[in-house]
Amino acid sequence: MLMPLAYEGSSKECAKRYVLDASAQRGFMNGEVTPEQARKILDMLTQGGAMEDINTPLALRLIPLALELEDETLADRLLLHAKEYAADEIESGWATFETLKMTNASIDELSELTAKAELIEQGEPLSAAVAHHVALLHMANESYEEAQMFASRSLRLREATDDTNGIVYGLALLEALAKKQQRHETALIHASRRIELLMKLKDEEGQMEAMADMGHSQATLGQFDAAKDLYGQSLELAVALEDLSGQLVARWGLADIAEIEEDYETAMLQLSDCLHAFINAGLPTPIAVRQRIEALTSFNSSSENRSKS
Repeated sequence: MLMPLAYEGSSKECAKRYVLDASAQRGFMNGEVTPEQARKILDMLTQGGAMEDINTPLALRLIPLALELEDETLADRLLLHAKEYAADEIESGWATFETLKMTNASIDELSELTAKAELIEQGEPLSAAVAHHVALLHMANESYEEAQMFASRSLRLREATDDTNGIVYGLALLEALAKKQQRHETALIHASRRIELLMKLKDEEGQMEAMADMGHSQATLGQFDAAKDLYGQSLELAVALEDLSGQLVARWGLADIAEIEEDYETAMLQLSDCLHAFINAGLPTPIAVRQRIEALTSFNSSSENRSKS
């Protein structure tokens, strides 16, 4: 678990290391770091003449944080700074990539950057990242063949550089693409490898998500016992991590299977436990959960009335 106030009272150098840490980046986006805390980090690193000490990699890491805080002016300043202080062709390429994303550049422009980056010495990580992004854009446009091509290209580049975290991201994308195309057996192949790598990385949050994804594919293929086992493992991790979103996904999947098997009592139990988890955390319950409980209650009442008549 990320320590939200790890940077407070520390030096600017500690703040830099904190931002560059991958877990800190997830913390910003997952709400583990409050907007006020994030603002303090940004101010410490960018106010006055402080930005002169920021190199291109750090400036690029700070841009998503600035955008998350809806500070577009600062994001633009950071981008200009990243371009100006790029130490080499690779750093310049990363700055160009960020520019293309922020300006909603065309897929063709991004594809061109992918090809150019691959020609740069040690440019494989940049080329892989851009190719992955292009694949996501093609998937959003439902151009699945093109998405498959760029996702596979990105994965090959990441495998060539032994980028394990990148490989995991690539496998998740290929798994999602396979599902979109109703190729669930192929999705299972990618999912199995993804989970294996996440276990080696000891990434419990990643395992939680991957097991739920794989459980969905197993359930779609009618392999309910395997699906229940995967959803159950995902749920155990979600409870241990106190991840309500993870608990919701796992319990929702288990409730789906229970309903398919006409085990409505188990389905209601899963949904009720999900409801109480949100209540105990002092958070509003997702509307979909309440609606499904109401629908299931109504269905059970109707079934009982039909049995009596």
